[in-house]
Amino acid sequence: MSVAGAPGGPTNPTVLVVDDEEAFIEALAVGLGREGFDVEVARDGAEALERFDEVAPDLVLLDVMLPTISGVDVCRALRQRSDVPIIMVTARASEIDTVVGLEVGADDYVTKPYRLRELVARMRAVLRRHPRRDGHGVPAEPGGGPGPVDAFEDVLVVGDVELDLDRHELRVRGEAVSVPLKEFELLTVLMENAGRVMPRSTLIDRVWGSDYVGDTKTLDVHVKRLRAKVEPDPSHPTLITTIRGLGYKFAAPRP
Repeated sequence: MSVAGAPGGPTNPTVLVVDDEEAFIEALAVGLGREGFDVEVARDGAEALERFDEVAPDLVLLDVMLPTISGVDVCRALRQRSDVPIIMVTARASEIDTVVGLEVGADDYVTKPYRLRELVARMRAVLRRHPRRDGHGVPAEPGGGPGPVDAFEDVLVVGDVELDLDRHELRVRGEAVSVPLKEFELLTVLMENAGRVMPRSTLIDRVWGSDYVGDTKTLDVHVKRLRAKVEPDPSHPTLITTIRGLGYKFAAPRP
């Protein structure tokens, strides 16, 4: 099944939606089409692997619970052949589901039910981190111009911490704070996933690369430095918290 997005021709990103709930598929196809995405659909794990090779999507929206092959196993199989962005979708809020999905290579995850605006913002965020195959930029709106969600997402704000991705600027409680590149990249990943547990291995892969072979304590050192810059009391962190045995979590945005 293919659902074309709004007029915009070949510049529209293609998303492969993998889900077996028809009501969800129909609503998502319409919503994403209006946001400028071309939507392709697979209804089980086996079909997802076939359709992936046929349509070469720019992004995969992958449900965890699928017939024939689970979403986790589909994600693992796709990672063996491609680095295409993958966002896992789960109806369960269990942290273990999240960790498993990220450990096998997913770039992000969302929990049902969710708002379309939140989903689209996360989709565009992972697309910005992955250059498209045709060499074009990722359009925020049909026609290629920056849209309101993209403009909003270029500045990440959680509580008193504001991160401007375009200007590479950090402001904490209204004051500009100097931050080195790796710390900036680490803070970006944490804030883009505010409220979500980020496994240590995932943070290392995203900031230092999957081929990093150095001391993993480097991550802890960078977290300590970030806490000194963003926490009201670095000795009792409330923004960047340690999830023992898993990784780190940035505080969730206020409702």
